[in-house]
Amino acid sequence: MELNLVEIFSSIQGEGPDVGRRTLFVRLGGCDLRCNWCDTPHTWLPAKRARLERTAGQGDFEEAANPFTVERALSASAPLLAAVPHEFVSLTGGEPLLQPEACAALAAEFRALGSEIHLETHGLHATALRQVLPHIDIVSMDWKLASDVRRESEPKGAVAEPFDVGHAAFLEVAREAPRCVVKLVVTLRTTDAEVDAARDAVAKLHPDASVVLQPVTPFARVTERPSAERMLALHARLRESLDDVRVIPQTHPVWGVR
Repeated sequence: MELNLVEIFSSIQGEGPDVGRRTLFVRLGGCDLRCNWCDTPHTWLPAKRARLERTAGQGDFEEAANPFTVERALSASAPLLAAVPHEFVSLTGGEPLLQPEACAALAAEFRALGSEIHLETHGLHATALRQVLPHIDIVSMDWKLASDVRRESEPKGAVAEPFDVGHAAFLEVAREAPRCVVKLVVTLRTTDAEVDAARDAVAKLHPDASVVLQPVTPFARVTERPSAERMLALHARLRESLDDVRVIPQTHPVWGVR
């Protein structure tokens, strides 16, 4: 089985409820969304070559041509996993669920080695999630807000259609995972109505999910982050219906890692 791989590296989880925990990142290529604040736009298209870290956490990489087999990806990961204990393997992207068969195979093999499997996804491919879910411990899904995100198929400058229906269908599957995290990236363009719609859907479909409000990290076309007052106000809005709501900024940019 072949897959398109962007990189494999060892680092610290930089966002969400498990921030600060040692993680092996397996980043797959290709994404069907375009986020204004995306800090990995090189993953939007399948990669011609993949970066493979040689020494865990040292940023020392070699390159190899795509496509990869699952076995080859596991072999490249083995020295990193052996060098230091990792609490998670994160399957990320791009959008890993665009490669569901490979994602399921990777998750199953890494899980057999004793790692918890963290799936980082934009949360719109429910059928693919159903295929992968038996091998996943944590589903971390974004709730994309149309004020800052468009589909690849939508022209630049067009008003994006809301993602709420697709996210709701995805969350109905994701709630079967052992743990589920719903993340909203908040920018200066984020509206109360968008946040309220996400809040109400999560409260209805999966009230036990952890919800993370992530103030945007300035990058690309986004130059400012929302104020502390704005984040506190949004936290209060979500807490009207949800118990586990956290404001957690990205930490990995502090270390120069994207």
